[in-house]
Amino acid sequence: MTLTLIGVNHRTAPIALRERIAIGREELPRALETLQRMPGVSECLIVSTCNRVELLAATEESGVALEGFFAEFFGIEVNALRPHLIAYCDRDAVSHLFRMAASLDSMVVGEPQILGQVKEAFAVARATGTVGAALEHLLQSAFAAAKRARTETGIGSSSVSVASVAVEMARKIFGSLEGRTVFLVGAGKMSELAARHLVEQGAGTILVTNRTRERARKMAEGFASSAPPQVIDFAELHEAASRADIVITSTDAPQPIFRREHGQVFLHKRRNRPMFFIDIAVPRDVDPEMNRLDGIFVYDIDDLQQVAAAHMEERGRAAMEAEALIAAEVERFHQRERAVNVTPAIVALQRRGEEMRRAEMERHHARLGALSAEQRAAVDALTRGLVNKFLHPPMQALKQAAREGDAARLDALYEEWQVTADETETAETRNENEPAKSEMAEGSGTQAGQAGEGSEAGEGKHVGKVRMFARGAEARR
Repeated sequence: MTLTLIGVNHRTAPIALRERIAIGREELPRALETLQRMPGVSECLIVSTCNRVELLAATEESGVALEGFFAEFFGIEVNALRPHLIAYCDRDAVSHLFRMAASLDSMVVGEPQILGQVKEAFAVARATGTVGAALEHLLQSAFAAAKRARTETGIGSSSVSVASVAVEMARKIFGSLEGRTVFLVGAGKMSELAARHLVEQGAGTILVTNRTRERARKMAEGFASSAPPQVIDFAELHEAASRADIVITSTDAPQPIFRREHGQVFLHKRRNRPMFFIDIAVPRDVDPEMNRLDGIFVYDIDDLQQVAAAHMEERGRAAMEAEALIAAEVERFHQRERAVNVTPAIVALQRRGEEMRRAEMERHHARLGALSAEQRAAVDALTRGLVNKFLHPPMQALKQAAREGDAARLDALYEEWQVTADETETAETRNENEPAKSEMAEGSGTQAGQAGEGSEAGEGKHVGKVRMFARGAEARR
């Protein structure tokens, strides 16, 4: 099985392209089903945020052309998309996922939203039925690594979200937010974060609107301030906007809700006093043509990169520490995968030893004569113990080579002990379909228990389902 990750993000594609392939939460199940129907895809996940649309898939073999999803789902020419695509396989895909979840690949390093967004994408994929044991194991490991990065390094301290960067830009533009009227369009998490930062910066009147008035009302009630936000009916959106000095908009509208003709009306009503639009929605809520009007200044999510760069410098040391921690977690994940992956070879050795022991017992049955039940049990225990002791060194050697990622040594051991690829695959299938252990494993006591040494508790149950993604590259080269 191969792990593949492709997509676009804020580093590789402009917002004009990203908004064309943005996938809303309501569309996500259908998009996941479309992706899973592609030949070779067994499990999949899609992370779609304002900064990225990335596909993660467990495929039956390498080289599956996931980019075809964009052509099928969006009708976009692959050639137009290809220059902007990122593409990772196996270990590189794992590393990218871990870094993404830890916010090391975010526009603002350390922002907390991305981990929640990846968790939400995972929950939707799980509910849709496109996540199995392989991605389940991978994503849970990524979440644990991200949590460690946030708690054990300074990357999460004084964290800055895209919303707070937008507010900081507004403060720099005005010099002070005291007495300014701010209009929040959209009552989502991003708008709520922006509103809280605005209150901290001393903003005056805050207006809130949302297509669902109840959501806007609940958000307004959640602010502990002397002047709670005023809730505006969405139908009065454009009338209320002319009152605002700063408009922060973050809706999921498929088309711009503020256009050039609206801007002209705003300026007339405001007697040409300037307005600042900070558009943190993808697709954009504000038509770029608005920026051509004298007195109206529009900043979209890509414009926030300049402010984010300053925070990147401040967090340089914490980011370096987090990078080292994530790299160690990626290595730890692969070590666990290798330990799980080598178990079928160990099971194959145990089965072969048990078959040989039984054959010899049968061959010498006549020479042993009539044995009492107690005597036969003693002979059985003696022969089992001898086989266990004989197999212990090769089993330990296999596990050690797997932990160290020594593919050449694994190949040599497979050849030396005549454990073929077909035999290990058969062992995997047996493990998946026959939960009962072999007689040898049941009776081998301490030695049999040592066969699981080096793997996490409970990992053995994943033998038939969770394989090392890079097996072909690392263990069978």
